[in-house]
Amino acid sequence: MTENTYRTFELSDKVTVQQVTFKNRYGITVAADLYLSKDIDTSQKYPALIVGTPYGGVKEQGAGIYAQNMAERGFVAIAFDESYNGESSGAPRHVSSPDIFAEDFSAAVDFIGTRPFVDRNKIGVIGICGSGGFAVTAAQVDTRIKAVATVSMYDMSRVMRYGWADSMTDEQRTQLFDQLGEQRWKDFQGDEPELTPTFPSEPVDSIPEGMDPISSEFFGYYAMKRGFHPNSIGAFTKTSAMAFMNFPLMNYIQTISPRPILFIIGEHAHSKYFSEDAYKMAAEPKELFEVASAGHVDLYDRTDLIPFDKLESFFTENLSKRCGSNEKS
Repeated sequence: MTENTYRTFELSDKVTVQQVTFKNRYGITVAADLYLSKDIDTSQKYPALIVGTPYGGVKEQGAGIYAQNMAERGFVAIAFDESYNGESSGAPRHVSSPDIFAEDFSAAVDFIGTRPFVDRNKIGVIGICGSGGFAVTAAQVDTRIKAVATVSMYDMSRVMRYGWADSMTDEQRTQLFDQLGEQRWKDFQGDEPELTPTFPSEPVDSIPEGMDPISSEFFGYYAMKRGFHPNSIGAFTKTSAMAFMNFPLMNYIQTISPRPILFIIGEHAHSKYFSEDAYKMAAEPKELFEVASAGHVDLYDRTDLIPFDKLESFFTENLSKRCGSNEKS
């Protein structure tokens, strides 16, 4: 099996998958997998869903699981690799950008909304982990997105600027800015920009001793057989953090209304506070849906826990409505 067809999950016999590409407004080629039910009648028009990967993930992992399951339920669904990562283009590799990652969602809307079998008035997005924040950001300005669901959302701008649980001090932040400035000089004088630590290049059998609980949870997914994929190295260029620290993702979340937002969280997820706070900031209609007994990573791939029925009912109901922006000056 070649690398670009390897998935961390079994492909359903109820769907077909097409490898597609499209360009975003920066000219970067975004690679994606388009999931279609085998029962689809391409002479008809269907609602569509765009699924973003967890931060550092690729389309052949959790995002593909969501796209496949929603395709089985009658949606046209697409899972994509973020620019500079996975099979998408962009150099240097493994750059991370809040602006460009949000733009990738809108570029996916461009693509999916021009398929003859898609109703462009019925397009929704699902953002998992870090892409939950990017999905929200895209929807703040792209009213073609009619409904938003986030799963185990991470606000990457918040965590980078303020630290885990907002624990970073002003002094620590200033020190980090100084380090990032020095890193830019190193990258400029070097052959390639330096990356943050990567996961092992082959799946491992155990979690290293002494690792903190949050890192252990991610390591247990990305670095072990459960979620390992060679395109998902878990690293980005070190200086990518500067963009996030200067680019709040949630500033205009209330303007998504009257389009609905569904925040899905695990009962035991370490990341719950991101969604809980975003829920408070968002305007109606909105919903915070908690999955019993689930942690953060459980909602990447645990199909026994992922609330697909809830997602189906949310999008079926809300993509049938016509609604735009309700921003007030």
